[in-house]
Amino acid sequence: MATITAFHEVRFPVAVGFGSSGGPERRTDIVALGSGGEARNARWSRSRRRYDAGYGIRSFDDLAAVVAFFEERRGRLYGFRFRDPFDWKSGLPSAEPAATDCNIGTGDGETDRFRLVKIYGSGATAYVRPITKPVAGTLRIAIDGVEVASGFTLDALSGSVTFDAGSVPAEGAAITAGFAFDVPARFDTDRLEISMSHFEAGAIPQVPIVEILP
Repeated sequence: MATITAFHEVRFPVAVGFGSSGGPERRTDIVALGSGGEARNARWSRSRRRYDAGYGIRSFDDLAAVVAFFEERRGRLYGFRFRDPFDWKSGLPSAEPAATDCNIGTGDGETDRFRLVKIYGSGATAYVRPITKPVAGTLRIAIDGVEVASGFTLDALSGSVTFDAGSVPAEGAAITAGFAFDVPARFDTDRLEISMSHFEAGAIPQVPIVEILP
């Protein structure tokens, strides 16, 4: 049987997604030492987001929309876009994306393609998260702090920015970007268990969703 890794460029119902719970997950091994101390080792170099969208289902119409979306994706088979209700902009949640939000690279006069990233923290301990599903129409770019309105194109399917010939950043130029983005995700179950009586009584169905890492 052939392996399917296809991705559907559609977004999980936003209204339901904004009511979901979840966030980043990491894997860390902790070994207790004989001295009473401990040794810690990161098993993953990157975090992975997990969500339960069941908390966002408020009506039978919401439930029907989720079931239809689940069926279209064939359960866990096809990936989709998911808007993280807590983290979907390059800057603060309360602010519109700014062209100086995230440093995505430094020009060398020749390189014309740069990948979008979101940076958490600062300095040597900052975490750099690749962004592969930016939202088309939201990208803003600045070169050395000065916003530019043209001279580049965005691949919203992969998160890469390509500068046109004649607009390639000069050597040493700081390239920054601001944008909105979705999380590439899939359902983390092949079964949705729904009880009409339980739903009417206020019980929340579980709709597990997990981030797809590149």
